[in-house]
Amino acid sequence: MNVAARAAGPFLLSVSVLASHAVEAEPELFADTDAGGKLLVMLQSKDLAGLEIDLTAAGAEITHRLPIIDAIGARMSEAQLETVLQRNDSISRVIDDLAWEPSPELGSSDECPLKSAIELDWEGSNTSWTLFNKSDHPIHLAQGELQWPTRLGKLTGVAMATSSATTLSHAPGEAVDWLAGKTLTIDARATTAVTFSFEHAPTSAAEIQSDMQLSAALDDDCATELVPSYRFPLADSYYPSVSGAAVLHSHGFTGHGITVAILDSGLWEAPPSLRKNTRGEDRIRARFDATTGTEVNEARDESGHGTHMLSVLGRSDATTRSDAPSPSYRGTAPDADIVVVKAFGESGEAGFLDIVRGIQWVVEHAEALNIRVLNLSFAARPRWPYWDDPVNQALMRAWQHGLFIVAAAGNEGPDPMTVGSPGNLPYLLTVGAVTDSWTDTSRDDDYIPDFSSRGPTPLGHIKPDVVALGGHMTGIVPPGSTLSKDLPEYLLASGEFVMTGTSQAAALVSGLAALMLQIDPQTTNDELKCLLVSSAEPAIASDGRLEYSPFVQGSGLVSVRRALTIGERSCDQNNLDLAADLDGSQRFEGPAVFSSSAAPTLPDQQLLINDANSEKGLSASRRWGAEEHLKRLAAPPQNSPIDWVSIYAREQKRLKSLAISTP
Repeated sequence: MNVAARAAGPFLLSVSVLASHAVEAEPELFADTDAGGKLLVMLQSKDLAGLEIDLTAAGAEITHRLPIIDAIGARMSEAQLETVLQRNDSISRVIDDLAWEPSPELGSSDECPLKSAIELDWEGSNTSWTLFNKSDHPIHLAQGELQWPTRLGKLTGVAMATSSATTLSHAPGEAVDWLAGKTLTIDARATTAVTFSFEHAPTSAAEIQSDMQLSAALDDDCATELVPSYRFPLADSYYPSVSGAAVLHSHGFTGHGITVAILDSGLWEAPPSLRKNTRGEDRIRARFDATTGTEVNEARDESGHGTHMLSVLGRSDATTRSDAPSPSYRGTAPDADIVVVKAFGESGEAGFLDIVRGIQWVVEHAEALNIRVLNLSFAARPRWPYWDDPVNQALMRAWQHGLFIVAAAGNEGPDPMTVGSPGNLPYLLTVGAVTDSWTDTSRDDDYIPDFSSRGPTPLGHIKPDVVALGGHMTGIVPPGSTLSKDLPEYLLASGEFVMTGTSQAAALVSGLAALMLQIDPQTTNDELKCLLVSSAEPAIASDGRLEYSPFVQGSGLVSVRRALTIGERSCDQNNLDLAADLDGSQRFEGPAVFSSSAAPTLPDQQLLINDANSEKGLSASRRWGAEEHLKRLAAPPQNSPIDWVSIYAREQKRLKSLAISTP
């Protein structure tokens, strides 16, 4: 008998703040006993019936029946566990200490406590900027700068709640110290608003925000800045158009007939755009509470995370900006049917036995509910090889069952080997994040932010598989949820919530998968992964090398348009043998080269990968895809380490053949 003891327990999906956006931190793992001193234990055995008899006889409380991984979860004392182990020699594995602790406070004591609202509040020619003190002690601001466009005219005044208004007459141009020698005090856990008065009112509040530079600081190490804005934030969520989904919407492909399961914190069903599809029809097919093991009429979302994921994946209200494809919608797959699986609690905590139970329920009901896609927008530090992780064991069965599984890479970058579990599982599609720098019309400023987790996995696999838009994604969260209470600076006046992370990137790709399955329902999960990976566009440096390592960008930026045209249905996925992996006869390692003195590399990495750090924001070097790389060159490259000319020629040949064969 092989007994592995005291493995760490539950996932925790917590939230921290990074740069100017809300970014979920990688879930922590905790281990503890309950108040009565009993352990929550997972036992694996090929004889589950006999094991249940022995557990019951020993007085253990059975909490989870998990035949998908040949396991039972039970609460028991150490003495009861010892009795069961002595009685039953069919037990192959024991993991104890699975009870969860309360989650820690969001944020940390060494984090800059000064935060600011993500949008300005305009009233005529006056605008207010709200500042937040996220600490338990007062803070005193002594630094503030403002630059504004000439169309606003002069800055005529600044008003702060803690002092009398200052009358000014500053013309636009150089930056102005808006504090003017004063100190602004913000009490503990309090907010304050600073109002700026200008000579003229803006014609568009959103556009003017992107042209303003506004900051406040406690010191050089603690500052906050006003972020830019999309042109029409109330009319569009932008990620469907940036990802190509909006064009498919305009051609009638909206995910209709495909069911996506979202394993997360539940769903707030009050907004019709989440509960109903574009036709006004109810589209929530089922709700399963994995924390109790029961189907429910409502999977209440106390956290808000699951609701935000569905917003990205399937929000069904229409895009209304005039220059958008028509019709198009605010979510990626607005007509997809939805199955809600609740496994995470109010603070983002979850036991992995609950997660396994949720996966098992999805597999059991996949055929009846036509579940084709499973979205997993969470990540935790891997504790075992991928084949020994109980969550991954369940997901391997789910993949074998035909489910297409999308997982977030995690938000623990930029260090190597930070991709979390279940994103470390070779079979499923793992997604890292890209931000578009608040511009929907140019990709030259799209970059991979530091938070997006990097590969390789501990077994050398290249992860993430692809990257997708995950920066400042607008969605819905329930009023009073953890996200709305703890991060009010990311709430918009419209009531929407702006969030950043690989969770959002994964939800976006799950929606794209639903669109592709509507177009071709016969596509298998292996084929769908190959289509998306083989057609992704890598970031390329001006010298022809890759701008980012495959450990950072995978195969590149996902493109649904390219996946549907030049994507290949066969890829390295075919080299994996899932059946052999499941029966333990074969395991799979990736190509990464490990060293005790250096970061993991790939063979010939120095020849193929740019070793300079890629710029954040607009880049003179970085271009996404062979076409954009070759366009910016004066002549075809002679000494490029990668033959982008031939790659582009093959793509064009494929596109031409499709045009000829289409009636």
